[in-house]
Amino acid sequence: MKKNVLIIGAGGVAQVVAHKCAQHNDLLGDINIASRSIEKCHQIIASVNEKGAMKVPGVLEGHALNALDVEATKALIEKTGSQIVINVGSAFVNMPVLTACIEAGVAYLDTAIHEEQDKICETPPWYGNYEWKRRAVCEEKGITAILGVGFDPGVVNAYAALADREYFDKIDSIDIIDVNAGSHGRYFATNFDPEINFREFTGQVWSWQNSQWTSNQMFEIKKNWDLPVVGDSQTFMTGHDEVHSISQNLDVPNVRFWMGFGEHYINVFTVLKNLGLLSEQPVTTAEGLEVVPLKVVKAVLPDPASLAPTYSGKTCIGDLIKGQKDGQEREVFIYNVADHADAYEEVGSQGISYTAGVPPVAAAILIARGDWDVGKMVNVEELPPQPFLGLLNKIGLPTRIRDEQGDRALHFD
Repeated sequence: MKKNVLIIGAGGVAQVVAHKCAQHNDLLGDINIASRSIEKCHQIIASVNEKGAMKVPGVLEGHALNALDVEATKALIEKTGSQIVINVGSAFVNMPVLTACIEAGVAYLDTAIHEEQDKICETPPWYGNYEWKRRAVCEEKGITAILGVGFDPGVVNAYAALADREYFDKIDSIDIIDVNAGSHGRYFATNFDPEINFREFTGQVWSWQNSQWTSNQMFEIKKNWDLPVVGDSQTFMTGHDEVHSISQNLDVPNVRFWMGFGEHYINVFTVLKNLGLLSEQPVTTAEGLEVVPLKVVKAVLPDPASLAPTYSGKTCIGDLIKGQKDGQEREVFIYNVADHADAYEEVGSQGISYTAGVPPVAAAILIARGDWDVGKMVNVEELPPQPFLGLLNKIGLPTRIRDEQGDRALHFD
């Protein structure tokens, strides 16, 4: 049985992770938070204490850490006695943190795929370029590493696994749909790290269609969906992490990801891109300063965590699955609806951070209990989905289903 959690990162998602770990510290043990900015760690700790989130008295401490430094991360793991590391730092630190966990012999969790700062939208499958190269060593050393266990990727992978195991004999397509119908009231902002957000949309759009990789451009393929709660929603086909694992781990010929965008976002994004301000490549100013345009844009945009106090509205994220069951065609939508204001009331973060931060804590609890302590590297769709989704029902992200029988809550007891 593993316990004691080290959280890497101190942004909006890390705040949710810290609150949820505190709410379950009777199972998870000590909670340590590490970031380049120890002040941000202290702010999260103050938020946890202000909400009285600690279920039982225990350790809740912050640490300064450069997570690119493998030896420093190993030393902090050993110093804190952490047996579970939840990495919600920048996607650029995934491989160093994973390496530190392998060498220290502790469980590793993340919520997004690794990226190199000077590369965007590499050749698929993206996991094959980095994390999956460490599969053999994880299995050899018995290291549990669960990749992409946020919401998307993460919960949507579990929805796909649930559909594959229980609702279909054969699946023809999985369309993952992510719509944020909330409003933050700012002229322009991103809901998570602007640098990572923009990098998702400036390269090719890779989807898995007819059992092969298909490339399109961003905002090229548009589709409207009639979704629960949020209604008719405009989305565009986008490249995303979970397409790259589900396409390889489940026998499904079509796996696509769709994200909702309003016209204002598209217009601002297009101007920034056309001006070259979303480039990850450095440029030199007239004064001789070398800057990365994308990092400058990030610096002038609002911190996503600052959006939380006035954020209103809801999100709807789920999997629309089509295929056959008992010789009949069927269509199933498995989804969650989250409320920005409810998230802020509970943990002081907005709904996007909440949906990303709750799932890795559920996964950590399942590792602590032994249910998901599998001793190898896996993506979420390779694990039993019922324990995970059942726990999420209890701790803040309930699952619903819409099919030929209507729209209803799903229970996993």
